[in-house]
Order: sequence, then C-alpha cells, then structure tokens
Amino acid sequence: MKSTVSISEGQNSFPALIKAAEKGKVVTVTRHDEPVACVIAYERMSAIAETLEVMGNPAAMQAIAGHKAGKTKFGRLDDIPE
Repeated sequence: MKSTVSISEGQNSFPALIKAAEKGKVVTVTRHDEPVACVIAYERMSAIAETLEVMGNPAAMQAIAGHKAGKTKFGRLDDIPE
C-alpha cells in the first residue's frame, strides 16, 4: 500500500487501507493532490491523544520535568495513608 492515495483510490482499496493502518502505517488521503485526511490505527491515534492530554496538563508537565531533573521522590504504597 502506498503512503499517499487519492480519495478514489482509497475508496477502491478501503480494506487494504485499514490493513496498512493496523500494521502501523499512516496513509494520507488526497483530493486534487492536496492532503485532506489520514488513515491511522485506533491504538496509535489513542496514544497520540493521550500524549496531547498530558502535554496540555501543566501539573503533569511539571511532574515530568521534576522527574527528568532527578527531583522526584519515590516511596512505598504502604506509606500512603488510607
């Protein structure tokens, strides 16, 4: 499967587009040689969405930065009060 297909090519080979996405390939769909859509696996898109959610959360990004700087303190689950 090519990485770029026209809408008409995509309509004629929809099952192949889905199989390519399931194998990790991103297929760009074009109209008049201009990109209009992408076919991407559900799991990959879910991972992208989750990453964007984390990146949009200032507290999460601060925690990640602290971890990268070696400032994260680790403890035991038993130490957390109920």
